Amino acid sequence: MPPKEAPNGPSPKDVGSPNQTLYVKNLNDKIHKTELKRALYMLFSTYGSVLDIITQRVGARKQSMRGQAHVVFRDVHTATQAMRSLQAFELFSKKMVIVYGRGTSNIIPKLRGTFEAPVATPPVSEQTALQQSIFNAPPGTVPPKPVGNGVSTADEKVTIGQSDASMEEDEDDAAMEEDSD
Repeated sequence: MPPKEAPNGPSPKDVGSPNQTLYVKNLNDKIHKTELKRALYMLFSTYGSVLDIITQRVGARKQSMRGQAHVVFRDVHTATQAMRSLQAFELFSKKMVIVYGRGTSNIIPKLRGTFEAPVATPPVSEQTALQQSIFNAPPGTVPPKPVGNGVSTADEKVTIGQSDASMEEDEDDAAMEEDSD
């Protein structure tokens, strides 16, 4: 039989390592996001300076958190005090379960001036020999076709007789249209 939780919430080993971010779960997911955020701020700010509250509400499109929030404090001491005091506190008819967050919020390094934005590395893709021959090859050596305006120049090696013959062949291959009277 697994050990039972203490009546006030998770056992001390389940709360994680001390952190400025508290993870609050078992929140009423029927409450609107802004109202829940306001209530959490009023409740947690009595213990210390709250820097940020991240909440998501069920029913919001493409949101993964349901009845959960992260509360970020300025220091670990106030976060610990708030967690101990508010463990199993009933908020909107549900008892909150509070543990330390797994990671730190980006707000903490930003305040300290040590924040470094994550650098996106471009995906490494291998090119095949065919792709390299097509895309890495120098431009073609075939000269562009001259724009024909009916006048031949000295550079063109086509004689007028040849161009007329090719035009006649094109006319023979074309389908004839019927004239309607």
